[in-house]
Amino acid sequence: MTTPAAEAAPAPASASDARAASAPPDFSGDVAAYYADYRRGYPPPVLDALRTAFALDAHPAIGDLALDLGCGTGQLALPLAAYVRTVIGMDPEPDMLRQARAAADRDGVHNALWLLGTDADVPALSALLPGRRPLGVTVIGNAIHWMRPDELFRTLRPLTRPGGGVAVIANGTPVWAQDTDWSRALRSVLEDHFGRPAATSCGTATDDRDRYARALAAAGFADVGETVLDYEDALTPDQLLGTVYSAIPAPELPAPADRPAFAARLLAALPEPGDRGYPEQVRVSVLTGRA
Repeated sequence: MTTPAAEAAPAPASASDARAASAPPDFSGDVAAYYADYRRGYPPPVLDALRTAFALDAHPAIGDLALDLGCGTGQLALPLAAYVRTVIGMDPEPDMLRQARAAADRDGVHNALWLLGTDADVPALSALLPGRRPLGVTVIGNAIHWMRPDELFRTLRPLTRPGGGVAVIANGTPVWAQDTDWSRALRSVLEDHFGRPAATSCGTATDDRDRYARALAAAGFADVGETVLDYEDALTPDQLLGTVYSAIPAPELPAPADRPAFAARLLAALPEPGDRGYPEQVRVSVLTGRA
């Protein structure tokens, strides 16, 4: 399977749930454009797992409402739209939402709504939603580390219909945190350039997944479990660079005139790519809890 580059998390800065108390990083402008072009898509089995876990219904009148929280440029919301009546993509970055809307128009997705907001806005969002328990599913793809999961899950529980639920999806390990020679070399260059350690999990590590599972159960979600999909992929040098650029906060992104030198330095530090590029083992984890 060949897809756009790995869905990493905001970095090369370190991140943790505790940082969710402050404003999210600035992923505007060129960063959002790189995000739209290079972030990894979600394999079809992920969407099938969501449909099966929550019995999602796409009926145009009585089907499900889905919320993609931290939707970015729509990598998950857009394919999810085919499985529900309406999908709401919510993100704190206007440029991300502009990219998502443009992608929806390009792909002919007409049942998506894009809203500016964070997990802290979910209580206010609930006042706008129809019905007492309007949500069939809330999905969070590689953005949970910028949120307060304990509070968020408690807020979502009374908004979720019986049989619906929450899915926290980790879509691969960050490209600079993998167990390969090229990834270790990449991490070394990034840490030297930015002068700080690179994030090593971004919500994708086993300990993080266990913590989110406990938080789902504590919030009252049942049948908490994990579906895992493993596959091999490879990143071309262009995909690797695009992924890195998509994960650097806008104020720290090298200026356009400086990017060729930055790219040359980065690629010079890496071993030669294989015939298909830089190989990686991709693990997609779908952590679910049902109401």
